[in-house]
Amino acid sequence: MSVVIHSRSLYQVAEFLKNTPGLDFDYLTNLAAVDYLDYFEVVYHLVSLKHNHSLVLKTRCYDRDKPVVPSVVSLWRAADFQEREAYDLMGIVFQGHPNLKRLLLWEGFVGHPLRRDYL
Repeated sequence: MSVVIHSRSLYQVAEFLKNTPGLDFDYLTNLAAVDYLDYFEVVYHLVSLKHNHSLVLKTRCYDRDKPVVPSVVSLWRAADFQEREAYDLMGIVFQGHPNLKRLLLWEGFVGHPLRRDYL
């Protein structure tokens, strides 16, 4: 199942999915960012180990100049490096991330090379 939500509701929805009995999405397997030119999409693959079910949670950023979504690091530690990678390569800012800095490229690198408009 896949659900698309507004970025301003992301943290509250993610917290609900993780902490609600019967849902218990306690494991973030993957976080990915996709550039569709008109918007960026951030995709979260969630799993409940207790109930053996999964969910794909998506949110979109329509501001290409300053794409921002809330960080979910406080809910799933696995998001730490994955949010930093999306920030580094796509330029998406994860608001509230405790250490949002480049992960793969050096600090002086200009741009975000996985954006479709990079070159």
